[in-house]
Amino acid sequence: MSLLSELLTAINTKRVEIIDLTAPLTGKTPVLRLPEPFANTINFQLEEISRYDDRGPRWYWNNIHTGEHTGTHVDAPNHWVSGKDGLDVSQIPLGSLIAPAVVLDVTDRVAEDPDFLLGIDDVRRWENEHGPLPEGGWLLFRTGWDVHSGDEADFLNADEQGSHTPGISAECARWLAEETPLAGLGVETVGTDAGLAPELEPPFPCHELLLGAGKYGLTQLQNLAKLPPTGAVLLVSPLPVVGGSGSPARALALVEQG
Repeated sequence: MSLLSELLTAINTKRVEIIDLTAPLTGKTPVLRLPEPFANTINFQLEEISRYDDRGPRWYWNNIHTGEHTGTHVDAPNHWVSGKDGLDVSQIPLGSLIAPAVVLDVTDRVAEDPDFLLGIDDVRRWENEHGPLPEGGWLLFRTGWDVHSGDEADFLNADEQGSHTPGISAECARWLAEETPLAGLGVETVGTDAGLAPELEPPFPCHELLLGAGKYGLTQLQNLAKLPPTGAVLLVSPLPVVGGSGSPARALALVEQG
């Protein structure tokens, strides 16, 4: 039996489970809201072309209106000024989109503090227990924030001081960008940075440092609770938008059972 046949058999017999990490994409999908005078993306929208009617008697289809960074989506390096000369989303190597993934879980700490910032010591403690971060792989940062994804106000959790959602400290973002073999960072929140990222130095450190280092972001993930700390394989499928800074994506994980 070939290697690929073995994989298909393992999937069909449930020895390998496929777990969908993607948030449903609807008009209610939360999107990032920037303060004035900055421009914002639009909400996702379907525009009906025909539906078994005079416009098309035997077919149903729609135009899609959305932004590149809506719902579960990939950030390419050229999304940020620090990576403006880097790859666009169509140029991301396929080997970075099908890669090992590890899960670092801080849900208990985020439950006590929605502004929690992951530090280098937190990652090193995880490595002491589970081993090194994967070469060319992804760190999936589990905060439990996906439970809020059904309501934009709860998901963005903003007040007059700004948004209060968990993320990565500036020091840790620099370390992940410059000192680890990771290809990318995945999160459950609306973006890879914390809600209070504008106040950090540099501001928006995950965007500034990881994308500037040619690494990738993956946001608004769900079902990370179903993944083990190590051993999963991540499959991410953004649209190959030529010149695009990102794309909505389907994110799946393969997890060996038993």
